[in-house]
Amino acid sequence: MWQDLPARMNEVTAPVRLDPLEEGPIPARASDAIARLCTLHNQAMPDKLDNFYATLRRSPDVFASFIQLGADIATQTTLPERERELAILRTGWLCGAPYQWGEHVRAGKTVGLTSEEITRVREGSAAAGWSDAERAVLAAAEELHHHAALSDGTWAALSAHFDERQRLELLFLVGHYHLNAFVQNALRTPLNPGNAGLGAA
Repeated sequence: MWQDLPARMNEVTAPVRLDPLEEGPIPARASDAIARLCTLHNQAMPDKLDNFYATLRRSPDVFASFIQLGADIATQTTLPERERELAILRTGWLCGAPYQWGEHVRAGKTVGLTSEEITRVREGSAAAGWSDAERAVLAAAEELHHHAALSDGTWAALSAHFDERQRLELLFLVGHYHLNAFVQNALRTPLNPGNAGLGAA
């Protein structure tokens, strides 16, 4: 999949369809959610919004609800950090989403994923080297992407490693990051400085 990475990058990053807004109000709910995400990733509160969030501020109420849900999924979930980032990365790769992939390569490394593991995410659940729990998470992301459902076998594999709450949160996580990818790709959101897109590892 995505054998021609430069072509895919060009397809979904340029020309930009809605420019990020450099100035404008940030709803309090959105500001609080961004602060929670910064704490999660051990980052300082940014001086300005990244390109995706700055584009979403064109619809302030939707922006606030969207980022609040994302922060809740990221900071309130009981899913282990590694598995969470693996699910996000696999979803981003399957969607051919350079913005999401590049940002979460960086996020994945903050929770201990190596460059070799991140590269292996491109191969997916069939690649050698994953734990049973990691393989189940990757398979779930793949099935949700391709079939909008989960097989009994994958549900059983998840059940062997994750409780009911974690399995439910995984579904929300993968769904949320499909929404991220769809919006970023459709708007051709420009990459942030330091984001290498689909070439990041």
